[in-house]
Amino acid sequence: MAENAAAALHYLLLLVAGIALHGHASQEAHLAKFILSRRNRSRSSSSVLHAPPFGILRTDQYSAGFDHGALKAADKIAALPGQPAEGVDFDQYGGYVTVDASNGRALFYYFVEAPRDAAAKPLLLWLNGGPGCSSLGYGAMQELGPFRVNRDNKTLSRNNYAWNNAANVIFLESPAGVGFSYSNTSSDHDNTGDPMAAQDGYVFLVNWLERFPEYKARAFYIAGESYADHYGVLVGNPLLDDVKNSRGQYEYLWNHGVISDEVWADIAGHCSFDDSADEPSCFRAIEEAYDGDIDGYDIYAPVCVSDRNGSYYSSSQLPGYDPCSEMPTMAYLNLPAVQRALHARETKWRDCTAFTDFKDSPETMVPTLKWLIDHRLPVWLFSGDFDSVCPLTGTRYTIRDLNLSVTERWRPWTSGHEVGGYAQQYEGGFTFASVRGAGHTVPSFQPERALILLRSFLEGVLPPYKTTTA
Repeated sequence: MAENAAAALHYLLLLVAGIALHGHASQEAHLAKFILSRRNRSRSSSSVLHAPPFGILRTDQYSAGFDHGALKAADKIAALPGQPAEGVDFDQYGGYVTVDASNGRALFYYFVEAPRDAAAKPLLLWLNGGPGCSSLGYGAMQELGPFRVNRDNKTLSRNNYAWNNAANVIFLESPAGVGFSYSNTSSDHDNTGDPMAAQDGYVFLVNWLERFPEYKARAFYIAGESYADHYGVLVGNPLLDDVKNSRGQYEYLWNHGVISDEVWADIAGHCSFDDSADEPSCFRAIEEAYDGDIDGYDIYAPVCVSDRNGSYYSSSQLPGYDPCSEMPTMAYLNLPAVQRALHARETKWRDCTAFTDFKDSPETMVPTLKWLIDHRLPVWLFSGDFDSVCPLTGTRYTIRDLNLSVTERWRPWTSGHEVGGYAQQYEGGFTFASVRGAGHTVPSFQPERALILLRSFLEGVLPPYKTTTA
């Protein structure tokens, strides 16, 4: 089973080549809890990549006996409650795909087609991180989806920089137990991890493509953020390597004036940032690195302030960004009318699951990245440069371990009339870009810049740099 699951992870990635302080408090706490839990168990030091033996995951064994045309028709969403009366010029679908009939395990998806030329645009699967946080609640409703939930908890407004402007986008709640996805077998949650998520992801795609056969010949990409680097080839602020990310976190906080020279010197001198860093002097140094009441996902962003009476508000104003967006989103997705419109089971929807201890989670994704690059898959990483949780510094350390030659040196790229970030390209087409002024969830902080990066990735060219003229 473990060998088959490892093969499934590999095969999920292979599909890319085969098919042409409150707003983020729960997600941040979820990731922090996961990182700390990894010290308490032994793990593999790298991803295991083996070509899947023929016959292990046959595409026909999951789709026989279903009327996929009827399932697709049943999944079509006529309209979401509270969506704008005009300007919704795209089709949207929602529903379940069974990934394990014997255990009663099914994954929920929300799919939005492109408003224009949908038939000519690629298919993109978006996954959020955590691990165990909802791609519907975060990715679709607070980042790159077509709608944002308004403060009244019941109406929606359009996101002009939604990613379905450039691609047809699936938001998948994975693994089972996340959001509306479920399993009728409680032991499934004890086995949750990369292998199960990968194998279920593969089965989901097989069945979903039978339901939407017009996408079988499309170019296909997997994208996401944070922990989703374990599955994607276009990933923002990725958690790539335990050691490099931990060192990068504290170095980032020091570089940005959050911790003192003395605290950073103690941390750098006494911590190896791996499982051997158990010396009391290391822990004492880390305890001194208190960063105050700031949002670690964006150390310069306002935070959401909650009053005792249940009201909440932003501590300051950042145009286009609402640090309290989690509250109206959760309220909206728990409305019975919304759950019926999405074709979801009526349940208590939560943004993140209670389980964080993913099984078989590698300490580093460097071997996987190398394999993908060697096989000529387009791999792009991007970092919002205000994130201290999975910071640009940690990603840079990991990229050095790839030992790739630079083909196009670090240079700025533009968004409108200003620098939107910086980018560098390496042999094999591997690309790393920063997004200026963005935090961990890049599309929520800088939606226009995130869409520019997506378009550049799909076109296979670095984002443009245009000099301003007087």
